[in-house]
Amino acid sequence: MSNRQQPAPESGAHLGKQGLGALTLGAIGVVYGDIGTSPLYTIKEVFAPHTGVALNHGNLIGAISTIFWALMLVVTLKYVVLILRADNHGEGGGLALTALAAAAVKERPRLRHALLLLGLFGASLFYGDSVITPAISVLGAVEGLQIIAPGLESLVLPITVAVLVGLFMVQQFGTHWVGRFFGPVIVLWFVVLGGIGLWHIAQHPAILEALNPLHAWNFVAARGWKLLATLGAIVLALTGAEALYADMGHFGRRPIQLAWGSLVLPALALNYMGQGALLMGDPQAIENPFYRLFPDAWLIPALLLATLAAIIASQAVISGAYSMTKQAMQLGFLPRMSIRYTSAREAGQIYIPSVNWLLLAAVIAAVLHFGSSSALASAYGIAVTLTMAITTFLTFFVVRSAWKLPLPVALAATVFFLVVDALFVAGCAVKLFDGGWFPLVLGALLFTGMSTWARGRKLLLEGIRRDGLELLPFIENLDPRSVHRSTRTAVYPASDPSTVPQALLHNLKHNQVLHERNVILTVRFHDVPWVPMAERIEVHALSHCFWQVTVHYGFMNVPDVPKALELTTSHGLKIPTFETSFFISRETVVPTPGSGMLNWRERLFAAMSRNAGGVVEFFRLPDNAVVELGTRVQI
Repeated sequence: MSNRQQPAPESGAHLGKQGLGALTLGAIGVVYGDIGTSPLYTIKEVFAPHTGVALNHGNLIGAISTIFWALMLVVTLKYVVLILRADNHGEGGGLALTALAAAAVKERPRLRHALLLLGLFGASLFYGDSVITPAISVLGAVEGLQIIAPGLESLVLPITVAVLVGLFMVQQFGTHWVGRFFGPVIVLWFVVLGGIGLWHIAQHPAILEALNPLHAWNFVAARGWKLLATLGAIVLALTGAEALYADMGHFGRRPIQLAWGSLVLPALALNYMGQGALLMGDPQAIENPFYRLFPDAWLIPALLLATLAAIIASQAVISGAYSMTKQAMQLGFLPRMSIRYTSAREAGQIYIPSVNWLLLAAVIAAVLHFGSSSALASAYGIAVTLTMAITTFLTFFVVRSAWKLPLPVALAATVFFLVVDALFVAGCAVKLFDGGWFPLVLGALLFTGMSTWARGRKLLLEGIRRDGLELLPFIENLDPRSVHRSTRTAVYPASDPSTVPQALLHNLKHNQVLHERNVILTVRFHDVPWVPMAERIEVHALSHCFWQVTVHYGFMNVPDVPKALELTTSHGLKIPTFETSFFISRETVVPTPGSGMLNWRERLFAAMSRNAGGVVEFFRLPDNAVVELGTRVQI
């Protein structure tokens, strides 16, 4: 499907025709699949030998209590109650929050720049989570084959790879379609989680003591120097919280909050307590406490449902990766890529083919390299917890500067959550050499690429400005009678509106043509998600045949230039659709020694620039009305 076939909407409203119920169902299917599959492996890892937690009554109560109150503090209080309020006009995720924080301190340029870099690093780490989550979720579910038939162990990896390939192939049909299909399955999954947990709780009700937070405190305090290893396992119960925030643009705040409070949290709490109750009566079940919850006759249906749930779990971070990528492109941190809008009503529901296939390749590489969910658990967590800590830090500036909360309140809340985040980061850091390096390396590579692109674009604009001619003196000294006049309209996109577009100079020099109407077009992306149509366009007449037009977009708007140019009529400039040509300057970046960037970064930027998506597709220009003229720019 082409990204021109389905126009995306121009607002972030969610509770329209779909309704709260449909969006809540879709949110359950897409947003909560990740955190919903954590019971597959969390308890087993908490009592793994490397944590030093002995399997006894006191530790069972304490560990389950710690998991429950971690869910209450980190997911419920921090994300569902607080951070979901820090939406950027309906959009969530690291870059949307970064834009909010940067706007809150716009009067302090150095701090703003530091926050932008920090937010960019957090966004880079999210991609590491997007690789590990599908790998561990699907692999952890398929490993249930070893419980049913130990002889099938050799099939675990091939089946996992096949399932992942199928999951990434259906992404092209869009989040709305996937959410409608996945929603009922995940609802069933949570009902089963809660039901089977409740059944075991009824047999060992002593596990309900875990509701007392003192048991969590005593458990954590008793760990001593092994606390970090224990927290590194408990954090597995929280993975998916950041995706919850990143996917807010797909469904809106209210459906996500309603789904958590009414179904997801109760089901998770009951299941973790149910696993604790099971282990009270049968400590041998620690081999795989999740699947041991089920009677033998239910194992195959449980395996099939868990596999479906694990497939769906991956959807939260995959959808979040698409949203993050689009925001990064609009904010100037990534080169242009092809985006397909998969819903005519929800602009947040998108599909980016290049991101999809790169993620698939990385996920399969992770599965084949680590080979088991236990090995992947060592890689899991550090990227997630670092992202959580960055989110907490950035939220302080929104709470203090934008919401105007008193400093003591904002500071106290931030310090509290930062301490919790720091403990989890430290707990995951002890697994750095056991696999924790994997998402960090991925994040570092992406951060390098994104920061190089942003810096390179800045140097490129400076080079164009340095080598270019000033626009207004050029127009004043231009004698239209000295060249042939065309009756058509020429549109010259220009990154810097103060200089003459290279395409205009080439047109005059080589073709000796000046059009009757010449439009110097500049597109501006702002650090807000949506710019309304009433503020979309500015028109300034520079002479009787030159106009300067500026089009404004938010980082979630769809950049459709021909549609925007239709608005110039009300500003006194008529641009006939079928009598207009677009003259594009295609810059070839030439790395040169100097003070710009290190040579390898300049070469990286040049390579990224060569492989960036075309301006024509990105701005939806008509193919048969575009003329491309090349120019070389040194940086």
